Order: sequence, then C-alpha cells, then structure tokens
Amino acid sequence: MITEIAQIEILPGKEEEFEQAVAEARPLFLAADGCHGIDLHRSVEHPTRYRLIVQWETLEHHTVTFRGSEDFTRWRALAGPHFAAPSQVEHVYSVLAP
Repeated sequence: MITEIAQIEILPGKEEEFEQAVAEARPLFLAADGCHGIDLHRSVEHPTRYRLIVQWETLEHHTVTFRGSEDFTRWRALAGPHFAAPSQVEHVYSVLAP
C-alpha cells in the first residue's frame, strides 16, 4: 500500500470552494483502479494549507493509471483553480504498522 500525500496551498478566501471541489471529486478517486481511500486535512496554523491523503495499491495506480485518466483531468479542473501554487506530492509507505 502506498500513501500519496499532496500538500496544497489554496488562494486565500477560496477554502470553502476548494473543500467543495474535493468533495465533488472524491468519487473520481474512489472509482479509480487501485484507490483504497481519500482524506483531506486542513492546517490549523496555516488555514490555506491542506494535505490530501490518498491510499493507493501501488505507486503506478496513482502515477500512471489515475494521472493518465479523464478523472484526473476532471479533478484538476475542479480543484486546480483554487491552487495558489503547484501542489507538492510525495509517496510514502508504512514501516511501522499498528
């Protein structure tokens, strides 16, 4: 299992619209091959900073399958207009399970 962590800076005043866009795009992620879940977190200290957390079966499910899909294009059309800067994305895997 691979966890995608995308740090996204949103234009000030667009937080509610961004959250609505992610809620609208959520089914696109959940329908994607290899996606096992999605969550959105908002920073307390930096309220225009979010972290989108997506669980993928493999790295390729995200970087090849999803990013090459029409659903990815739709996701970016929904959320992208609210971005203040390009998102910073990294992929991690668990080394200490509960």
